[in-house]
Amino acid sequence: MKKIQMVDLISQYEKINEEVDNAVLNVIKSSAYINGPEVKAFQSELEDYLGVKHVIPCANGTDALQIAMMALGFKPGDEVITASFTYVATAEVIALLQLKPVLVDVDPITFSIDPQAIEAAITDKTVAIVPVHLFGQCVDMESILQIAQKHQLAVIEDTAQAIGADYTFQDGHKQKSGTMGTIGCTSFFPSKNLGCFGDGGALYTNDDELAKKVRMIANHGQSIQYVHDSIGVNSRLDSIQAAILRIKLRSLDAYCEARQNAAAYYDQAFQGHSAITIPGRNEHSTHVFHQYTLQIKGGKRDALRAFLATKEIPAMIYYPIPLHMQKAYMDSRYQKNTFPITNALCDSVISLPMHTELDEEQLSYISKAVLEFFDLQ
Repeated sequence: MKKIQMVDLISQYEKINEEVDNAVLNVIKSSAYINGPEVKAFQSELEDYLGVKHVIPCANGTDALQIAMMALGFKPGDEVITASFTYVATAEVIALLQLKPVLVDVDPITFSIDPQAIEAAITDKTVAIVPVHLFGQCVDMESILQIAQKHQLAVIEDTAQAIGADYTFQDGHKQKSGTMGTIGCTSFFPSKNLGCFGDGGALYTNDDELAKKVRMIANHGQSIQYVHDSIGVNSRLDSIQAAILRIKLRSLDAYCEARQNAAAYYDQAFQGHSAITIPGRNEHSTHVFHQYTLQIKGGKRDALRAFLATKEIPAMIYYPIPLHMQKAYMDSRYQKNTFPITNALCDSVISLPMHTELDEEQLSYISKAVLEFFDLQ
């Protein structure tokens, strides 16, 4: 059996190595390293895949969030609502821009931001909602969009973990994650479902004027060389990363299917176990399983992780300390009992290996090890 990895990027590369090596070599031979033809081609192909008018590549997913908020013209002191159960980057950029992150609790089934908590947190200073499509499925976007329309708020989708997921609205129409709000932001960090071989990110929008502002801000605030109409940043996806992403984009749906098949194996192994809760599903969204995350009952999560380590099975805890308990984001408005779901998740979740290269032998070994732990209790 191959060594079990949390994410097996080497085996994934081995299946596309000739294409990738040739694409990288072609970029080197062309010397078009920045904003070259590969970047423009990737942008166009991702627009087609997502069904969105504008994709603007940038340097990383955190930059994407920052550029989106800059382009929307938020002012210091404006409030932006997001979930406490997420990676720090989501709140980090809000604070960096001197905006006020307003953290709220999440849904106990999907672990994503709770629309009712959003509604309760809105004030006359609120300008935006940042829903995070956590672990690979879309949040309850229909409810969030209704709230945003009611209160005239922007919706900035953080879709770094859910590229390729589809959301179905009540009228039956479908949209890809990141294309439903005012603007979507993603990361192409290597471990993401669509990952490059370094850092990378992108923004998506159907708003022509907003796309123009985003492009300008990402390029030092200039639309014409040496003419700077706004304060900007330097955030670009380089051509080598774009060339790699073009190849991997062609396999994205197959990658999603491989993750779904692995999740189905895990589901079958753990379904109905008294000490294990398998990942919940949003009935309106497909799940592309950036992570496969269990909840472990009875306070045995950490012991399970230690047991799996003895079997050479990696496991991760996302996220052990919620944002409202982090020193950088503590606020007098937050009490521990303000976030009962988030607190419970931080104490109980564990993510098993999940990637495109998991085979049945590995899945069987991992599943049996998890069940063995509970048999020994």
